[in-house]
Amino acid sequence: MRVISIINLKGGVAKTTTTVNMAYLLAKRGYKVLVVDNDKQGNASKAFGLYDTEDHDNIARVMLETVPLIDLAASTQYKNLDIIPANMDLLEANLRVIADVSRPQQTRIKKAMEKKSIEREALPGVEVVSATEEYDFIIFDNAPDINMSIINALVVSDDVIVPTEIDQYSFDGLEILLEQIASVKEDFNPNINFRGCLITKYRQREDVQAQGAEVLKNRCKVFSTKIRRTENKPKESTFAKIPLVEYSKYCGASQDYKKFVTEYLEMIGEGNNASS
Repeated sequence: MRVISIINLKGGVAKTTTTVNMAYLLAKRGYKVLVVDNDKQGNASKAFGLYDTEDHDNIARVMLETVPLIDLAASTQYKNLDIIPANMDLLEANLRVIADVSRPQQTRIKKAMEKKSIEREALPGVEVVSATEEYDFIIFDNAPDINMSIINALVVSDDVIVPTEIDQYSFDGLEILLEQIASVKEDFNPNINFRGCLITKYRQREDVQAQGAEVLKNRCKVFSTKIRRTENKPKESTFAKIPLVEYSKYCGASQDYKKFVTEYLEMIGEGNNASS
């Protein structure tokens, strides 16, 4: 089981698009995948048609209660793919956690992941497992922020992937983010890996894009795959509530996301399933 955090301190760089399509493609390859929406805006939840402002069975509960993570997972319409939604409850939850010194603040998601299902205990003949036992991949779609729920996500993450556009504003927060990852590695999670920046919305014919990509490579690790800018189709897929790689299978960005997932799987030693 691997845990992935998708994060950038700048908004609008395709974090949720990357999360949704990566999760969908991994599920299509036969992996059991859980998406954790860790952004109060709930865009990943909306992408799967599971956003509800009144539903309190979401990631905010994990920050406030000792509830098993697996018991909050909702099935999507896609095989092997579940999600824990988020809504504006997460804003209040993060504020309350900071004020709560009665138990550790940074490891609440970790304990929830390891806690076995309470709901399954009441079901005869059903195996009682935790989220870490149920899923092959858990992917956090993080807000463009450093708050307590995001620190919690980094504490449990094996891999951090940073979607980024080629512009100065996207690069500005990278050093701060890398420092935060290093801090989490030192204090809580020695196994966390910064896997690299994933360049998104890439315009192949613009010189400044190629130059910016080289600048980024000189600053940090960067995935070889670049996600090309594709007009209209990504936006259309959000209205349809269908992952881009399913909504428009042959557009440039969809083809690139498939290559990116293959590159990632090969990177972590899952090469046997990288081309399936």
